[in-house]
Amino acid sequence: MPLPPTTSPETEFEAERPHLLAVAYRMLGSRAEAEDAVQEAWLRYAKARTGGEIRDLRGWLTTVTGRICLDVLKSARVSREAYPGQWLPPYLVDPDADPAGRVEMSDQVALALLVVLERLTPEQRVALVLHDAFAVPFEDVATVLGTTETAARQHASRGRRAVAAGGVRHNAGLAEQRRVLGAFLEAANTGDVQALAAVLAPDVVAIGDGGGLVPGVGTRAIVGADKVARFYLGIIGTKLAEATVEPVLVNGTSAAVLIRGTFADGRPLLSVLAPAVADGRITGLFNQLNPNKLLLNDLL
Repeated sequence: MPLPPTTSPETEFEAERPHLLAVAYRMLGSRAEAEDAVQEAWLRYAKARTGGEIRDLRGWLTTVTGRICLDVLKSARVSREAYPGQWLPPYLVDPDADPAGRVEMSDQVALALLVVLERLTPEQRVALVLHDAFAVPFEDVATVLGTTETAARQHASRGRRAVAAGGVRHNAGLAEQRRVLGAFLEAANTGDVQALAAVLAPDVVAIGDGGGLVPGVGTRAIVGADKVARFYLGIIGTKLAEATVEPVLVNGTSAAVLIRGTFADGRPLLSVLAPAVADGRITGLFNQLNPNKLLLNDLL
């Protein structure tokens, strides 16, 4: 009797790749780092498969990917402490040409949540993502963290509390996001500080990431509608009329690319402004200016 056909390791792994990329991206907040983590998981899987049977492939790969991401987060924590100024996740920027045909991304990958997740410890972030986003049992989360099930539960609980306490509210649909962002840019362009403050929530938070390459960004977040309004009037209000402004999507969120001149090497000087919007007002303004963190898909 002929033996039943077997599935190749590559085919088995590729079937799980989208899931693993989703897991790694939520943990790391970087598409490039997520792809590297999944590639490392593939290497470990190819080696382990030759040594024995893996009964629960998805569970095994998720656990391995979680361990890899935990190591990356621990290493990144050290490097980000030395990062010049404020830090934002890398932006994946897409054209906003066909809004009706796009599926809005869930809050699990929204930029506002990724920013908040950066405040967690590596253990809290891994535990929270694995259990709350992907329903991984705490017994398996404990295996990833190298700790007890009770400790894994505590990490996730502390992560939840930190997200709830420091979360930037973001519940508006794309149409509302576009309307509010348009009102913000119009007010900045006309120099109307009162109109600008009117579209900002009282506790709005503004973060700018220049990576030490763009001056005038500041080293601390700005909090409060009046302070944020005056700050943005100062940095873009007088330059907005001269800039090229294009609507884009950042992590499925309505945003705007502002092109303002060039660097010395000829690269365009870009600012990608992505707001978090709730109840008709901007609750967070995330301005990415670091050219090394801007992944522009077919925009330039």
